[in-house]
Amino acid sequence: MSRSQVVAEHLPLLRRYARALTGNQASGDAYVGAMLEALLQDQSLLDQTHGPRAGLFRLFTQIWNSVSVNNGNADVATLSLPPERRLSNITPLPRQAFLLLSLEGFSEEEVGYILGIDIAETRKLTDAAGREMAAEIATDVLIIEDETFIAMDLESLVKNLGHNVIGVARTHSDAVALAKNKKPGLILADIQLADGSSGLDAVNELLRTFEVPVVFITAYPERFLTGERPEPAFLISKPFQPAMVSAVASQALFFQRNSRNRTPRAASA
Repeated sequence: MSRSQVVAEHLPLLRRYARALTGNQASGDAYVGAMLEALLQDQSLLDQTHGPRAGLFRLFTQIWNSVSVNNGNADVATLSLPPERRLSNITPLPRQAFLLLSLEGFSEEEVGYILGIDIAETRKLTDAAGREMAAEIATDVLIIEDETFIAMDLESLVKNLGHNVIGVARTHSDAVALAKNKKPGLILADIQLADGSSGLDAVNELLRTFEVPVVFITAYPERFLTGERPEPAFLISKPFQPAMVSAVASQALFFQRNSRNRTPRAASA
């Protein structure tokens, strides 16, 4: 397999990670683009000691952490990127370690390799992220999911995280009706619903009247990680692991809590 084929194979999941880390599509894709430009200039930058995927994430991390606003320093960023929401209450390295473990499913050894630290430090960072996330206030959650068992799993999961489920909607119209009665603080939405309606359309309609963080769930994440159109910033693959839902939902809530931009925004279609 050629170097370009190796990169293309793992690019969608790297885009997912970048968007979860930055909080939106444009910023995440900009960092991925910067990584690709660096790799085009010097292919030896891709270290495949732990495989090509870990190598790409390691190179991306080096690009990300070279920007001072991301590594905790106060200097001006060296990359020209679109305006982005930034987290202030989860420090950078714990956030990266938590997402690499929980969202991307890397082992502790691989996370240490990607971040350039040892396993003991990796564990310390993920513990720190867990403590900081535990301090997040609970919120009301709307679940848009037409598959009964998946909806039940999600409902149980978010309750265990300390949130309140205001309802489970199985269609576009159900989602809009539930949200009008009580505005949710977080939405977990399937993209394709059984009756032919779209979770994306339902969310877009809701976001025209109020702003709320949204995590989309789909069996086909690669379709929404191309960078070719406006796409979800927070995306979970089916079948999902509880830790993945926890990680992505927490990221979405933290970005919402720290955002200075409170104007209604479009989702993605």
